[in-house]
Amino acid sequence: MLSEGVVFIDDQYVEPAEAKMSVFDMGMVWGDAVFDVTSTWDGQFFMLEQHLDRFEHSMERFQLRNPYSRDEVRRICAECVERSGYERTYVKFQIWRGLSPGYGEDLRLGQCHFMAYAIPYVWLWGEDRCRNGANLHLSSIERVSSKAIDQRAKNYNRLDLVQARHDAFDQGCVDTILCGPDGHLTEGPGYNIFVVRDGKVATPDHNILEGITRQAVLELCELEGLDVEARPVHPAELDDAHEVFASSTAGGVMPVVQIDGRPIGNGHAGLVTTRLQESYWARRETGWHGTPVSEILNSGA
Repeated sequence: MLSEGVVFIDDQYVEPAEAKMSVFDMGMVWGDAVFDVTSTWDGQFFMLEQHLDRFEHSMERFQLRNPYSRDEVRRICAECVERSGYERTYVKFQIWRGLSPGYGEDLRLGQCHFMAYAIPYVWLWGEDRCRNGANLHLSSIERVSSKAIDQRAKNYNRLDLVQARHDAFDQGCVDTILCGPDGHLTEGPGYNIFVVRDGKVATPDHNILEGITRQAVLELCELEGLDVEARPVHPAELDDAHEVFASSTAGGVMPVVQIDGRPIGNGHAGLVTTRLQESYWARRETGWHGTPVSEILNSGA
């Protein structure tokens, strides 16, 4: 899959194998970079402006300057999708520091670089698990505090997530959930977490990436008349939850049916999760929060 698609880098649209960066780049050496990910479904971007908003906020927090305007980024992403030939795509765009002007020099003097790509739509855990349910590990690895690295910025300082994921694989699980320094649930690598009990939905409210799909789920709960709140969620709530699910650009609303091999509820996607999942995809297919790729390309922006 990673050989398919189109990459925009250094002012050119190229095949993935042709996209390159320097081994001395601060984006790689220091992880001095931010990114965002959206998707298209049947030729329409989902919540594109919200993703662009978050991307700009991430750049501000890391003091990165984009050489392209917001309108140019929007059009570049649309062009990547168009050139890829796919209507259902995973679209990533990122900015990184570039080469350092020299050791001991002000890193902000580096010339930032921008890249975007569109590849066939990615299902985070594979389509079957994303639709029908996954077994996740409750990790003992602590999620880095937002006091150290602002988790609202989508960034590449992710070794806590990597270590937790390795632990999950060692335990025979598909992926992982981490707690923060205060002991409350935070998130997983690329997704937010929701717990459901007695029909009431809750999701962690701090030390997390404020996911755009999470935002969509909060909206869906209101549209579906479900009681929902963002609040501190203790890991013990996983023990007596009737349902657990995750949200991600790469999978939408994704049931969690086991934690460390222990069934959640009856071990299948619950009624609330299924209702939200069906509503999410049905609404996306009708253009909910959608921006047609063709509209961007024909706008001249």
